[in-house]
Amino acid sequence: MGKGPLSGVRVIELAGIGPGPFAAMLLADLGAEVIRVDRATAAVGGRTDPADFTNRGKRSIAIDLKHERGRDVVLRLVEGADLLIEGFRPGVTERLGLGPDDCLARNPRLVYGRMTGWGQEGPLAQSAGHDVGYIAVSGSLHAIGRAGGPPQVPMNLLGDFAGGSMYLIVGLLAALLESKTSGRGQVVDAAIVDGTAHLTTFIHAFLAGGVWQDERGVNMLDTGAPWYDVYETADGRHVAVGAIEPQFYAEFIRRLGLESADLPGQHDRDRWPEMRERFAAAFKARTRDEWTEVFLPGDACVAPVLSLREAAEHPFNTAREVFVEEDGHLQPAPAPRFSRTAAGIGGPPAAPGAHTRDVLADLGFDDVEELIAAGAVVQG
Repeated sequence: MGKGPLSGVRVIELAGIGPGPFAAMLLADLGAEVIRVDRATAAVGGRTDPADFTNRGKRSIAIDLKHERGRDVVLRLVEGADLLIEGFRPGVTERLGLGPDDCLARNPRLVYGRMTGWGQEGPLAQSAGHDVGYIAVSGSLHAIGRAGGPPQVPMNLLGDFAGGSMYLIVGLLAALLESKTSGRGQVVDAAIVDGTAHLTTFIHAFLAGGVWQDERGVNMLDTGAPWYDVYETADGRHVAVGAIEPQFYAEFIRRLGLESADLPGQHDRDRWPEMRERFAAAFKARTRDEWTEVFLPGDACVAPVLSLREAAEHPFNTAREVFVEEDGHLQPAPAPRFSRTAAGIGGPPAAPGAHTRDVLADLGFDDVEELIAAGAVVQG
C-alpha cells in the first residue's frame, strides 16, 4: 500500500485492458491498495511485461473465475474491499456470479465500478468496439481535423483514458465519499461514449451560442484560426501556437519578428489564409529549438512540439520531474501532486499471480494451499 491520499482504500481489479487497468493504476499511484485479479491461465510461466506501467504499484492474484471455489475467493476479497473495477461486456460478471448483486450482498458498502465503451444499457451495449468508434458516436471525432480533410484520430487518449478512465475514477471516488455518509455502496456505470460526450460540453456551449460551426478546421480552437495551430520550422519539426488573448497575440507577433500594422486584424476571418501564410513563412526561417529560445519563457503562448522521447528528456519537464525512472524504465510520474500526502509509484508491474500466496495470507485466508491444490487459485 502507498502513502498517498488514498492510503487505506482497498481496490479489487478484475483484470482487463485499457481504461480499467489505467484507472486502477492511478488509484494505486494515489496510495490505494490495488489487488489485481488475473486469470489463472495468465499465471502460467509467471511473466509479465516489465514496461506495462498500467500494472505498476499493484499486487496480482491469479484466480480461476469459473471454478466455484475461485469465485468464492473473489467474493471473500470483496468483503474487505472499498472499490471494485471490472471492464467486461455487460452481463459477464453476472454469469460468473460476481455481478453487483452478488458482490453487494457480501459487502453492502462496496462501490462497484463498471468500465465499458457503450454502457451497461442501450442498443449498442452488447456490441464490440474500441476508442475510435466511441469517440465517433460521441460527436468529438468529427470535430478533430483540418478543413477539407478527414477526421483525425487522436490516438486513444480522448476516449479510453479521458472519457473512460478519468470518468470511472471520478465516479468511484464520488460514490466512495457518499458511502461514508449513507453506509451504502452502489454501481458506477462509466461508459466511454458518455464521458467523451461530456468532455465536449464547452464546445456545445459555443455551438449553442452561435460562435462554433459544426465543421472541422474552421473554428478558433480546431486549427481554423492561424494563431491557434502548428507550424513547421526550418528543420522539419514543429511549434504549437495558441496566442488567443490580445495581449498574448501581440507578444506572439512581436517575438515572431512581424509588425501588427502589416498584418490583417486578428479576427478578420476573411484574411486568415493570408495571415497563415505570413506565419508559416516566418517560422520556416529558424529551427524549432531556435524558436523555443525566442518564445520561452514568455507570454506568447508558443511551445515546441516534442516527441514522446524528447518530452521525457526535455529540461522543461526534467526540472519539474514530470517523468521519473523506476526499475530502469522512464515513465510518467504520478499526477496530480499533493502538498501533504504525496503520491508515488508503489512498485513495478507484477507478474500474474505473483502475490497469490501473500495476498491471501495477508487477508486472513487459512486455506491457501488447499485452494492452490484445487486449482481455484494459482501462484505465479
